[in-house]
Amino acid sequence: MKDIYFPSHDGRTTIHACIWKPEGEIKGVVQIIHGMAEYAARYAPFAEFLASNGFLVCADDHLGHGQSVYTKQDYGYFNKQGEPSMVIADIRALHLAVKKQTEGKPYFILGHSMGSFFCRKYISLYGGEFDGAIIMGSGFKDALTLNSALCFVGISSFFRGARHRSGFIKKLAFGSYNKKFKPARTQNDWLSKNTDNVDKYEADGLCGFSFTNNGYKVLFGIIKDACSQKTIDAVPKDLPVYFVSGADDPVGDYGKGVNKAYNKFVKAGVKDVNVKLYEDARHEILNDDCKEQVQNDILNFINSHIK
Repeated sequence: MKDIYFPSHDGRTTIHACIWKPEGEIKGVVQIIHGMAEYAARYAPFAEFLASNGFLVCADDHLGHGQSVYTKQDYGYFNKQGEPSMVIADIRALHLAVKKQTEGKPYFILGHSMGSFFCRKYISLYGGEFDGAIIMGSGFKDALTLNSALCFVGISSFFRGARHRSGFIKKLAFGSYNKKFKPARTQNDWLSKNTDNVDKYEADGLCGFSFTNNGYKVLFGIIKDACSQKTIDAVPKDLPVYFVSGADDPVGDYGKGVNKAYNKFVKAGVKDVNVKLYEDARHEILNDDCKEQVQNDILNFINSHIK
């Protein structure tokens, strides 16, 4: 793994990114967009698997995550404006840099969890530049729910400031996620059936931090945008899209939200869109007991869509 750095579009922060290169000729590129309260290097086992199969893999730490922070107080804080567009711009910067270096090789994009919604927005803007998109650990929320959540964030920000970490909003967003897995061993049992993965997540100081009001504004904002009909309609009709999630993932409403997003893409006219739900798997399917099957399924999707 190679570490690279470039200036963020916030004009303040240096973005950290990871590059995994295959030993031989580069067959194609996979860019990963990571999820909430985690970071790019957590995808090393998956990236190494892809690299062993000839693919260059790249991923950046979003603003407020991993090594892309100005100070430790910036964890869970994106940018002064509270706009998802700045995260999109940093994803774009890495995309263009890697694309230039790989000289027209097939290029795929994968987004997990929060990153899946950034990915869905990104392919609505730049989908014509990809050979396929993998939407992992995603779902669907209606505008009314997200507007209500944004309203709570706005009120909290007004009284407590953009950097306040609201326990109420955290509970509102994630308080129900463990209900299906009672008696819960930890607060993060919903992440994975694999207890070792949950324990590693909880022991990792760069994971599981609380978001600020600013962070929730960006999170709810990108989910709202990604689920809007306007964004879905803008996805290129000939872009292959593959939805993959755990059947027991609360982010995807235990499959219902994933299937709703899939159906929205189908109705929008996207010609090559498929969905796979992994039985008895939760949110982090790349770290759950089904991870080998997930890796191979994604590799098969990529290989089958190399032009």
